[in-house]
Amino acid sequence: MTEKESPVLNKRVHSIALLGSTGSIGTQTLDIVRAHPEELRIAGLAAGKNVSLMEAQIREHRPRIACMWDDEAAADLRTRIRDTDTQVLAGMEGLLAVAEMEEADLCLTAVVGMIGIRPTLAAIGKGKTIALANKETLVAAGHLIMPAAEEAGVEILPVDSEHSAIFQCLNGETKDRLKKIWLTCSGGTFRGLKREDLLHKKAKDALKNPNWDMGAKVTIDSASLVNKGLEVIEASWLFGVSTEQIRVIVQPQSVIHSMVEYADGSVIAQLAAPDMHLPIQYALFYPDRRSGTSSDGGTLLPDFAAPSAITFEEPDTETFQGLPLAYEAAQIGGSMPTVFNAANEEAVRLFLKEQIGFLDIYDRIRMAMDAHAPYVKAMPDVDEILEAEAFAREIVRKK
Repeated sequence: MTEKESPVLNKRVHSIALLGSTGSIGTQTLDIVRAHPEELRIAGLAAGKNVSLMEAQIREHRPRIACMWDDEAAADLRTRIRDTDTQVLAGMEGLLAVAEMEEADLCLTAVVGMIGIRPTLAAIGKGKTIALANKETLVAAGHLIMPAAEEAGVEILPVDSEHSAIFQCLNGETKDRLKKIWLTCSGGTFRGLKREDLLHKKAKDALKNPNWDMGAKVTIDSASLVNKGLEVIEASWLFGVSTEQIRVIVQPQSVIHSMVEYADGSVIAQLAAPDMHLPIQYALFYPDRRSGTSSDGGTLLPDFAAPSAITFEEPDTETFQGLPLAYEAAQIGGSMPTVFNAANEEAVRLFLKEQIGFLDIYDRIRMAMDAHAPYVKAMPDVDEILEAEAFAREIVRKK
């Protein structure tokens, strides 16, 4: 189904294929759908293992297709919703079916990891607008995704708060006017600490982000600055700039989400409260805007009269090595960003299980990158990307 005209104020109705519906981005997306029933509807849902939440989402939104990545979860879900008309699929086949649904005009991909690459390419192939909340898709396969989108005439709308901010700051400007992107970050849970302070930090310590409500993996990545490194690589692909044109700066209050500096010396910034509802909503309604839908039901705007000032700091890249490792991976290019990302994912998994320490995350990434250096593929296809991913994971697990 293409965009339709709604009888309510002649607004367009978007039909959404939502990949990653039970995660942080997915549930907040459904908040927005719930707040705008005349303009947004759900065609398909996909998730990992959370059967109970998926059942509730199906009963509320009545998608035609639902997919669980886990086969056992899919079987459980089929039993639970046998009284509905929703078809339940599983695995990559199911993800692709949801991404390619004829009635969906927009595919929001919020799955975690490189499993997002194939469904994103499939949705592009069907001419669907992509709302992208999966960093790994561009980090590992930007050289495949961006040309495919250009060839298909498909828009890729960023959902990450920083990339949405950059996208908004670039509105109406041409690339040749852009001088530099200032990518902001909160500094993460451990901001201000040194290496010796981090030796005995546990996952429970890292999961206490002061500003953002994110999933466990992203919160750990924020603390290590790996997340910011992934965003540098993603921004490079999204906006067609070199990583040398992207500078990371710590903005502890998380009010300025990013800035763009132009050739004439002017800087445009996008400001909002630290709430993911705004960038998600902006992508769903682009190029229009709607009244805010925040997690607490209030306004998304910060209180500019509050006594807390807007401040900046340089990131501590000696302590938090995720950022320099990401720049190194980006400069090498090819399959190396895949290895950087996959090694981090595997190391974070071990850290969350308390099998390694926080600083060991950097050591595992370094080890995997060094091991992969002689085998870098300059323009890897999807199979080669997945091979590089498996290689990196194996290196981290063996250690």
